[in-house]
Amino acid sequence: MAAIELTGVHKRFGAVQAVRGIDLWVEPGEVVAFLGPNGAGKTTTIDMVLGLSEPTSGKVSVYGMAPKDAVRRGLVSAVMQTGGLLKDLTVAETIAYTAHLFPRSRPPTEVMARAGITEISGRLVGKCSGGEQQRLRFAMALLPDPLLLLLDEPTQGMDVEGRRSFWAAIRHDADAGRTIVFATHYLEEADAYADRVVLVRRGEIVADGTASEVKALASGRTVRATLADPDEAALRSIPGVDRVEVRGSSVVVHCADSDTVARYLLTETAAKDLEVAALGLEDAFVALTGDDSRLSPVADPGSGR
Repeated sequence: MAAIELTGVHKRFGAVQAVRGIDLWVEPGEVVAFLGPNGAGKTTTIDMVLGLSEPTSGKVSVYGMAPKDAVRRGLVSAVMQTGGLLKDLTVAETIAYTAHLFPRSRPPTEVMARAGITEISGRLVGKCSGGEQQRLRFAMALLPDPLLLLLDEPTQGMDVEGRRSFWAAIRHDADAGRTIVFATHYLEEADAYADRVVLVRRGEIVADGTASEVKALASGRTVRATLADPDEAALRSIPGVDRVEVRGSSVVVHCADSDTVARYLLTETAAKDLEVAALGLEDAFVALTGDDSRLSPVADPGSGR
């Protein structure tokens, strides 16, 4: 049984087609990054999985049942980026109050420890930083011990150490069988922690696979070099060059033929410290979801598994 199954899902708001025929299958225990630019249909899709919205056509199921039924049974929790907190309560009071909303709940002390907020349990929510409030939302979401956890920008406002410990907790939960689906603008988090990356563009899935597979869909490489006075026009004129970035004495060339660019830099300029690399997830994200989006000839987007 799929944790999430979307079959031929469309969602229309008047004349606006927000979701255009998404097919998606998420296995129990998977950690899935659901990524796309603003307006791509991510939030609309997540709302349908949470039962907050109905598809115009198609079918959405969560663990084999209607999303509202899954939420009602405590199988699904969500950590949203904003809202849902009373600023005049303490952290511990917020957890205790929320625990009473569920027919069964994990101990408040346990979820606070899991979220790393035990030390601030007596602090007023209004006095907590943005990252601490996000950890509080995470603790609240863990109370019903859900099988599926949906995260929207879960580490927004957290420092580097906080983000690292947060993802360690998420990985531990996934290893125990919890399904995690998250949206984030920190693409390095998707690259590092997701079992699978799903890219959406204009309401459609354009890529679905591991981070390595998604990066491979966007053909091209980058060539970095240290060059005191780069001739941007000359670099752009090299066959296969897509764009050139100059950052002080560093130049980054995005191209289809890295050998030609490297040969030019080594023989025609005083460049040094050359680095040739495949596109990263951020580069693939831009290439596959931008207005001029184009896939490599071997791409098989939207497999949906």
